[in-house]
Amino acid sequence: MSGREAAVGATDTVVAVGAVTANVAASAVTAGAGLAEVSAASTATGTGPGKATATAHANIALIKYWGKANDELIIPRTSSLSLTLDELYTTTTVRFLDENREGVDQQNETAHYDRATLDGKPVTGRPMERISALLDIVRERAGINAPAEVTSHNTVPTAAGLASSASGFAALAGAAAAAAGLDLSERELSRLARRGSGSASRSIFGGLAIWNAGHDDASSYAEPLEAGVHGATGSQAANDGATNGTASDISASTGTAFTDEIALIVLVLDAGPKAISSREAMRLTIETSPGYEPWIRQHADHLAEARAAVAERNLVRLGEAAEANALGMHAAMRAATPSVNYLSEASHSALQAVRDARAAGFPAWATMDAGPNVKVLTSAEHAEALNIWLQERLDGVVPGFRTIVTHAGPGLKVTR
Repeated sequence: MSGREAAVGATDTVVAVGAVTANVAASAVTAGAGLAEVSAASTATGTGPGKATATAHANIALIKYWGKANDELIIPRTSSLSLTLDELYTTTTVRFLDENREGVDQQNETAHYDRATLDGKPVTGRPMERISALLDIVRERAGINAPAEVTSHNTVPTAAGLASSASGFAALAGAAAAAAGLDLSERELSRLARRGSGSASRSIFGGLAIWNAGHDDASSYAEPLEAGVHGATGSQAANDGATNGTASDISASTGTAFTDEIALIVLVLDAGPKAISSREAMRLTIETSPGYEPWIRQHADHLAEARAAVAERNLVRLGEAAEANALGMHAAMRAATPSVNYLSEASHSALQAVRDARAAGFPAWATMDAGPNVKVLTSAEHAEALNIWLQERLDGVVPGFRTIVTHAGPGLKVTR
């Protein structure tokens, strides 16, 4: 039984979130209220708080999100485009406790004593604060005051630039909403997950997804680029824009989806936590880097190129846009004061290996997030051969590295 199947019991009710068409007006939620004010069609189911489990898969942005226009609501400066991965995922169970008894300070009934574990270890400090903050949004929406018990298991190395926060907060959003008795649409789940981690908005969906930057809580959400792919239902909006527009449905009318023709090889060079958090690195880049605004301007072209590439099913065009976007983002970081440099000696060796692979005839383009690890975009057809080639090239040059060959993964799955 696979990891994503293990979360689903034989007698459980399973909701494949990506397969439920969202139909909630964007005007239902104001920027100030967040998810607190919504249409009656998507409020509590009446089942009351209980327990639910969700599995969400990590996604890697091919066209990046780096920097926020609104820190509180996590509204990004740019839209972004990603691929959800099959081999990297988080499974989270949320159980809301009896608010009159378990875990509640009887002297202060409004105090929440949430507790969480990740891979069997207690979560404390800032990570726990972020979990409780998302749970508070769910509690307000559901009209409950119960503390929660959160149990997560992760196949993604935490804080290593491998999108652990994307799968983690998408799974938390799905499990918490279901456990609280809420019946949320895809779009609402994407917006809810975004409040925990921006990239988590995209992990609600399988395959290729775009996170529309928007300008407020209601307009900043992700949606799939290809209808009918890994549970994706297609777009909800048709207007396109450079950095703040919404996605159009560009799915292929016949045959296999372009999503199924691509693969991503993850070169795990260092699975340890990064020296500086993404949030702090973003802040430094925005506030001090002379290269940030030029990258923002280039980003619009990169996104347009990537979307056109998906529409054309053109891997070369997609790979070139993705590599240019990632390298430009890291150049902007390095120009910050103090410089933010996630690239290690091993990273440089891996990037050179990707260039050499391309020169040798492989379809191979590098992308990197906030961390030293390199991901290689390639075709599903060449993924295994390229993986062997890279292993042979880097063996002995990068001690202790490993590779993960991934393909397009599914959207969020919830078990009640």
